[in-house]
Amino acid sequence: MASPRTITIVALSVALGLFFVFMGTIKLTPRLSRDAYNEMKRAYKSYVRALPMLKKMGVSSILLRKSIGALEVACGIVMTLVPGRPKDVANFLLLLLVLAVLFFHQLVGDPLKRYAHALVFGILLTCRLLIARQPEELPPEKRMMSVNGDEQTLIHEAAPEKGKMKVS
Repeated sequence: MASPRTITIVALSVALGLFFVFMGTIKLTPRLSRDAYNEMKRAYKSYVRALPMLKKMGVSSILLRKSIGALEVACGIVMTLVPGRPKDVANFLLLLLVLAVLFFHQLVGDPLKRYAHALVFGILLTCRLLIARQPEELPPEKRMMSVNGDEQTLIHEAAPEKGKMKVS
């Protein structure tokens, strides 16, 4: 049976992955929601206006929106379907992307209700990454140490320290 940690990681990975595939698709095409697509276009125009440095570098609002959307879709697919280390890399990239989006919202002075979802999903991405990077706790019977070919229980579990009581 899968551990609660594994179930949590898989559930978060699939939910976050599907969310970012959905949001990235909205940034790329009006097929899912024309209103949301038009709102994204308007928002990214205001982001580029607020950062003239992007204009100087040749980054248009269309390029910014489409590159962020494509990155969200790609990372979302990895989070949903690909096992192992690539999920953590995709998680980290999405977390950086969420931080950039939060920066853009603050830069243009958007109210909290416009970027609350980014805060929530940033927190979820952080939680997923922290849980995934935690070492798996071994059951007590597997916490053995091999010394000269003989397996022995680890010292800190074999006997309580002097003056301390072992509580189970």
